[in-house]
Order: sequence, then structure tokens, then C-alpha cells
Amino acid sequence: MQRTLALLFAASLAAVILFPSPSFAQTRKRTTSRSSRSNTPPKASEIQRQGAARIADQIKILTRFIYLLGGVAKGLEGVDDAARRNEASSAILEQTQRNKQQVRGSIQTLREAMDKLEIEFRTTPELQRYYISLAGVAEGAAIAEDMAAANKFDQAGRSLLGVVNRLTDVLLAMR
Repeated sequence: MQRTLALLFAASLAAVILFPSPSFAQTRKRTTSRSSRSNTPPKASEIQRQGAARIADQIKILTRFIYLLGGVAKGLEGVDDAARRNEASSAILEQTQRNKQQVRGSIQTLREAMDKLEIEFRTTPELQRYYISLAGVAEGAAIAEDMAAANKFDQAGRSLLGVVNRLTDVLLAMR
């Protein structure tokens, strides 16, 4: 009898394990929930924080560029002085022309970035109140571009310093 009960218990245990009853199954259907962040627009404070981060990035880029431009401008002026005295070789003059073109291209890229930043602040409702303070940074970069085109790299750097000052003022206003 005990053996029969043991066999019956083992058989019923196997049946429960092999053929689970629907009453033990999940009664609620599980679904993967979608992230609410992907569907909801960012808050105004988040947009302002992102705008401030873009301004800070531009300040970093500009200050690094101005630092490097100072050394490059001195070198270019030195070669120009040597060329006036006919003391520079043609290879040095050619390399200097390529360097000047590179600097001009870099300043043009900076001006384009300032244009883009102004447009972003002008067209984003959460950033529009800071646009008035920001307006003119692209013009300052355009002046630097014109100075570089006229081989006045030192003055171009000074114009870019004015752009950094204006960006810093906007960043302070945003905090």
C-alpha cells in the first residue's frame, strides 16, 4: 500500500511538472513598456542645459584655437618679414601659403559654427530669450575671417577673443 501511494504520488508529481495546470499559469499578459523619454519632448530646462553645453563647447574650441593661432601668427609674420628681405626659400614660402590657407579655412569653420549656433538659438523657443545676447557672434567670426584673408592673423585672433567674451556672457546669463 505504501508502495502504491508512493507510485501514485510520484505519478501525480510528474504529471504536475510535465503538464502544468492552467490555474498555475500567469493570468496577466506581460508586455514590454516603451520608454516615455523617447516619445515625450525634452523639457525647457533640458533644452536650455543643452544650449549652454553647446556654448561651453564653442568657448573651449575657440580658446584652444586662439591659443594655437598666437604661435602660428608669429611664425607667419616672421616668414613674411624674411620674404620681404628675400631671406626665405621658395619651399618655405609655399609652406607658409599652405599654412595661411589652413588657418583661413579653420576660421571659416569657426564662423560657420557661430552661424549655426545663432540660428539654433533664434529658432528654438526655449533659447530665444538668450538670442539677443548671442546675436553678433557670427559677425565677430566673419570679421576674423576677413582679417585672416588680409593676412592680419593677430587682429583675427583679437576679433575671436571678442566672440569668446560674448559667448561667456551668454553662458552666464543662462545659469
